[in-house]
Amino acid sequence: MLYVRSDNGQLIQLDNLVTIIEKSTPPQLYRFNRFVSATVSAGLAPGYTIGDGLDEMDRIAAEVLDETFTTDVAGLSKEFRESSNSLIFAFIFALILIYLVLSAQFESFTDPLTIMLTVPLALFGALASLWLFDFTLNIFSQIGIIMLIGLVTKNGILIVEFANQRKAQGLSVEEAIKDAASSRFRPILMTSLSTILGILPIALALGAGAESRVPMGVAVIGGLAFSTLLTLFIIPAVYTFLTSKKGRLARV
Repeated sequence: MLYVRSDNGQLIQLDNLVTIIEKSTPPQLYRFNRFVSATVSAGLAPGYTIGDGLDEMDRIAAEVLDETFTTDVAGLSKEFRESSNSLIFAFIFALILIYLVLSAQFESFTDPLTIMLTVPLALFGALASLWLFDFTLNIFSQIGIIMLIGLVTKNGILIVEFANQRKAQGLSVEEAIKDAASSRFRPILMTSLSTILGILPIALALGAGAESRVPMGVAVIGGLAFSTLLTLFIIPAVYTFLTSKKGRLARV
């Protein structure tokens, strides 16, 4: 019991004057972005990615915390989100840039659109390959998908450019695209096969620390192989509908 002395010299119990409540406080107050913060760390269960963990964290925070609380990520989680946003921007920017360059070279907006149809084929092949080999859509696989934009459009350029040349020589659209597909089959196959063989060591994880780059190799090889097979069929079909009937040569 604690006592304090009053003005007249008498001792008074302290609990008559104040209310004492016992409570615990942390030995150190942590701050993040100038806010009082608490750090929550967790590990990933087998079969789940960082993206799955962050989505689950956001779901729990929306259910448990009210509007007076805010959440943020740090460390590898922060790098993952920032890199994902940057790669999405790079993917869209690459599509727009390649389309504008091809439009200037072919002096047409329809021929580049025909060529750019190889990108969805490669994207489907890359995602299917990642799913088949049980890889996630991580930073390395996303970089591989961006690489595919330039790798697969060359196949469409070979066919469309040669078809325009044959059309300028007097052939009909159907005859020109058939001749282009058959004549460009060997160059397309050779370039695609050489690229696949060049990426194969990455997919096989040869070398020190190469395991992290395996999804990149799998995405590139799967997307390139799938788009190469279908390019010879889809590009000629779309070309007959979108191309101009007049012969015009591109400045490639």
